[in-house]
Amino acid sequence: MSRTGIQAFLDLLAEFGVQYIFGNPGSTELPLNDAMVTDRRIQYILGLQEVPVMAMADGYSMASRSLGVVNLHISCGLGNSMGMLYNAFREGTPLLVTAGQQDRRLRFEEPILAGDMVSVVRPWTKWAVEVSRVEDLPAAVRRAVQTALTPPTGPVFLSMPVDVQMEWSESLDMSPIRLPNPAIRPSREALDEAVEVLRQAKNPGILAGSRVSEREAMDALVALAERLGAPVMTESGTTHGRLAFPSDHPLNGQGLPLWSPEVRDRLADFDVLLVTD
Repeated sequence: MSRTGIQAFLDLLAEFGVQYIFGNPGSTELPLNDAMVTDRRIQYILGLQEVPVMAMADGYSMASRSLGVVNLHISCGLGNSMGMLYNAFREGTPLLVTAGQQDRRLRFEEPILAGDMVSVVRPWTKWAVEVSRVEDLPAAVRRAVQTALTPPTGPVFLSMPVDVQMEWSESLDMSPIRLPNPAIRPSREALDEAVEVLRQAKNPGILAGSRVSEREAMDALVALAERLGAPVMTESGTTHGRLAFPSDHPLNGQGLPLWSPEVRDRLADFDVLLVTD
């Protein structure tokens, strides 16, 4: 089936279940906007400036526990959003951030607003790339979504030149986006050894990461803490703003301090420390 690069982009995201794109577009994003006039599978939520656009996608992703998708206007729009992208990176929010890029045929002339966006975002993303061939766009979308949603989750970035968005192709690989199975378990022998260590502990403690809440495992952690009589300490800065242990539980050991000497003091009395991601 012949389709344009931007149609392939929308087809893959819609099939994956994406419902919203948060954006503040310009001329380099017109192929996406034009395609969405008749393609109603995904709703485009327009923002008046890039900071709230990125923040809305970040909040949506955290609330829905799903991928947030952002569409920005080339280098100027991306630059405006960088503060919120930094927040998403520190929170571990899975965002697919996209921006149009000037037509490749014009790049030698250094057209207005063109720039090396990949280098700009690389420190605050898990993966960033500019797609230079329409044939590579489906693979780039699949890799971007998989990377964003594979723990530790975080934002990724795709730069899409206008001509790549508009180019037609009959040979695109439209294999669906698939995520790796996150339910990776240790061997039975390793579990038995850990159980025995905890059973013999005189003063065990638990250090819980916010992935506990993301995997909806808080009840299991509470049951384990009560069985061991172990206080549960949490990260001082949690991803997605969620605590891993109830704040009103008597075994809540509060968050760890921010400085390493204080962390060592807090943990010094435990003879065994169980750490969860």
